[in-house]
Amino acid sequence: MDRPPENTDNRPTLLLSMGQGIADRLLTDAHRARLAALTRTDPHLVAHDLSSPGPRVAAALAEAELLLTCWGAPPLTAAVLDRAPRLRAVVHAAGSVKHHITDACWERGIAVTSAAAANALPVAEYTLAAILFAGKRVLHSAQRYGQVRADHAWTAESEAWGNYRRTVGLIGASRIGRRVIELLRPFDFEVLLYDPYVEAAEARAMGVEPVGLDALCARSSIVSVHAPQLPSTDRMIGAPQLALMPDGATLVNTSRGSLIDEEALLPHLVRGRLHAVLDVTDPELPAPDSPLYELPNVLLTPHVAGSLGNELHRMADQALEEVERYGRGEPFAERVRPADLTRSA
Repeated sequence: MDRPPENTDNRPTLLLSMGQGIADRLLTDAHRARLAALTRTDPHLVAHDLSSPGPRVAAALAEAELLLTCWGAPPLTAAVLDRAPRLRAVVHAAGSVKHHITDACWERGIAVTSAAAANALPVAEYTLAAILFAGKRVLHSAQRYGQVRADHAWTAESEAWGNYRRTVGLIGASRIGRRVIELLRPFDFEVLLYDPYVEAAEARAMGVEPVGLDALCARSSIVSVHAPQLPSTDRMIGAPQLALMPDGATLVNTSRGSLIDEEALLPHLVRGRLHAVLDVTDPELPAPDSPLYELPNVLLTPHVAGSLGNELHRMADQALEEVERYGRGEPFAERVRPADLTRSA
């Protein structure tokens, strides 16, 4: 009697897990085809709930060696991990893993990787645009042009504008902060950096001047925030720092709204003493009557600096590269470790 053929498919088993509708935005047909080639998976089965999963998800979770997660992924609690005895790694196709990776994951030795590096790129690009536009007073000049609608002495009005040798202060040498430093190199800026975890020699090697937070605020025409949201960074830009900023300076925030004391910032904005480019606020959605929506010296955007539209596909590309590395038995290129989370987003 012939024996059944031996199973020689050594591809890892993978389950997708993320919020409703995210997979359709994250993965193209080409991504799903590559995922099916690299792993044993149903590339159209997405787990939105792992605490009380339906039969198909429960069966897939029990077999999964890899989870591919993104925004809205459910927390991987001890109870969930009990239903995933074969799970060895989580590949996160987005930035921070703090929302779904729990202590139970670290305790069980589950490897974690994230696409934070891919997500950093559009944030840095937004920041570069904000810095260049702030120096040229683009928001103000566009509004004035709409008001005047005639010949005007623009050169006289723009005496203090321009980006030549302007001082830019960056708060935080995160992935995004370091990418901003790289993007600023071709321009004639003086770049200051405040980051308590970066040694002075390392900062100078990056081509920036290390300074204290107060000195950065006092010397910079443009201050851009790239620190993580941690208890130690809550309201780190407060009344004392805002008072030090020169008249006409611009504050750019693409990190988290809680890093800035908005109550202390608002009077400076209302008086027109400072300008701001705010992609994040605290709360995330300002109240309907917030002055931020209408102040002429504030550019307020709805948290769009990070990956959106086709930029999600870059995160998917990075995640699938990590899946391929895992399948080849290679270490992850962007592995996340518990100690990293004490000083990163």
